[in-house]
Amino acid sequence: MTGSELSGEYQDLSDTVRDFADNVVAPVSAKHDEEHSFPYDVVKQMAEMGLFGLPFPEEYGGMGGDYFALALALEQLGRVDQSVAITLEAGVSLGAMPVYRFGTDAQKQEWLPMLASGQALAGFGLTEPEAGSDAGGTKTHARLEGGQWVINGNKEFITNSGTDITRLVTVTAVTGQKDRGDGTVQKEISTILVPTDTPGFKAEKPYNKVGWNASDTHPLTLKDVRVPEANLLGGRGRGYANFLSILDEGRIAIAALATGAAQGCVDLSVKYARERRAFGQEIGKYQAVSFKIARMEARAHTARLAYYDAAARMLAGKPFKTQAAIAKMVAGEAAMDNARDATQVFGGYGFINEFTVARHYRDSKILEVGEGTTEVQLMLIARELGL
Repeated sequence: MTGSELSGEYQDLSDTVRDFADNVVAPVSAKHDEEHSFPYDVVKQMAEMGLFGLPFPEEYGGMGGDYFALALALEQLGRVDQSVAITLEAGVSLGAMPVYRFGTDAQKQEWLPMLASGQALAGFGLTEPEAGSDAGGTKTHARLEGGQWVINGNKEFITNSGTDITRLVTVTAVTGQKDRGDGTVQKEISTILVPTDTPGFKAEKPYNKVGWNASDTHPLTLKDVRVPEANLLGGRGRGYANFLSILDEGRIAIAALATGAAQGCVDLSVKYARERRAFGQEIGKYQAVSFKIARMEARAHTARLAYYDAAARMLAGKPFKTQAAIAKMVAGEAAMDNARDATQVFGGYGFINEFTVARHYRDSKILEVGEGTTEVQLMLIARELGL
């Protein structure tokens, strides 16, 4: 990719997902949002398209693509329905990717084919009641007993954790303590694969959220959950570090989703401004409206360039943590700002939930919070500057 131009295969993928989003996803979005229902039929069709396998090798049932291909799909889905987009994002970058990045051959063979095919979903069990931005505050704990991990604790805000096709949640847990070398100790945090049919694992009542109403999100309870010792993922004591690297990648994906939301608000506003007439002419003829939409387009364009850059660095094997943080922050703010401005352009109609801009207004706020708050991104950027 050069600038904002896409090469042939990437462009074909983007166009295909755009058509799917417009013709399959968009027509049922308002219904699922109003009913707070998970869009199983849409997810099934996404699976048949191979979207859940985009960045995984063919040997594991994937499409043999890369992370940028996933990002492009997320951008197009995010234009019309953030709930559907986050279902894909969390299913791939948070659910399946830890298994691919850190799993043993046996773990990959067991889990990746079903996850890459979209026949099953996995969740990413990091956040807890007292451990969100401060993931090191993890209190869920696991002990070895008779060749099994016995896990107890609680997780919060876990996406894709309670659907009918959820089969796995990867959880972080304290498995001991490590000597810092200076006379103090720190928590040893490890990652463990927990099949959702394991006794003691429970997805509690789903949240009543402000937005992302068609996305599946639950608190989790783990009470004396027992899984084989071999379900340790990525080495004992590596859970915290491994999850941080997964979040770095995930910020590119979230930035792509947010860029799509920002662009969706632009497209809808342009169409409405050409159709809506007031005081004898199209409202788009008034600078108060046209300048607002022009700023929206600038935000979406900037966000796209930011995530393209982060993705290009990642695929080239270059450091990308800071660029991913910038992309996530810029795109998240662009989505929220554009949603607010689009709602203003639409006037009273922008306050009606069946209109896509109203859903974007409710949905976009979480893009400044989830997978690393804006403040966390600023902290990462400042740290890179030596501050």
